[in-house]
Amino acid sequence: MGKVVVIGNAGLDLGLAVPHLPKPGETLVGTPSPRAPGGKGLNQAVVAARYGARVTFCAPLGNDAGEAAEIEAHLAREDFDSLILPRLPYPTDFSLLMVLPNGENSIVSTSACSLALTLEQARPALRDLTHDDVVLVQGNLSLETTGAILAAAPRSIFNPAPFWPGAEKLAAQASFVIANEVEAQALGAGEAAIVTLGAGGCRWRGHAFPAERVAARDTTGCGDTFCGVIAAALAGGASVEAAIGAAQKAAALTATRPGAFAALPSRDELKSIRLGA
Repeated sequence: MGKVVVIGNAGLDLGLAVPHLPKPGETLVGTPSPRAPGGKGLNQAVVAARYGARVTFCAPLGNDAGEAAEIEAHLAREDFDSLILPRLPYPTDFSLLMVLPNGENSIVSTSACSLALTLEQARPALRDLTHDDVVLVQGNLSLETTGAILAAAPRSIFNPAPFWPGAEKLAAQASFVIANEVEAQALGAGEAAIVTLGAGGCRWRGHAFPAERVAARDTTGCGDTFCGVIAAALAGGASVEAAIGAAQKAAALTATRPGAFAALPSRDELKSIRLGA
């Protein structure tokens, strides 16, 4: 049984329910939701740990005492094997989540803190890796740091979100790529990726995997749930097909609830999925 190492970002999420996305020059009134910890790296690490994997999470935090301490307090409540949270001389990253009435979302994030993470700061998370372990990275780090992490990992997953030009050059270094349709197109048709299709399920190596049928309320966080479960399941020895099946069930559960962090499945819910209950 391997462990999961997630190296990525950690921040705060600010959510707004809006009737539609704002047009150029338009001001909208949105309904706010409570701010919560977030960031693709944080969400994916939390899900992997709740699924039952041994997880090391490495993410930079800023030099703002209140925001960084708030995130640390949330992470301390999760069952991580190890937390590596270097403090950098930047504001802690945050994301603005705009959620539409049909549950679809658009997200804008800051990234000065996560982009500043260096390989040396992340290196403690990469010690003593085996081929059973899974290293999971997203698109929040710099291309240089991401490439160095992928090169150092015997087995890795690259989730290129947000997508940066140049990420297509890194995809070949990863054991697995998990991308949505937009990201997959940017990577190029030749990339062998697990392509997530929202309500359409996903596809991998020419095989279609139908999605679970649910009444979606908010799709924010579904991709992070999917990635976290895939990493944890693979580290636990599951086949790719079995990992996809579990990840789709967990992502569908996430879609039925509002928010991102608040919508992530609980440890008990993920245990039931893991055991096939």
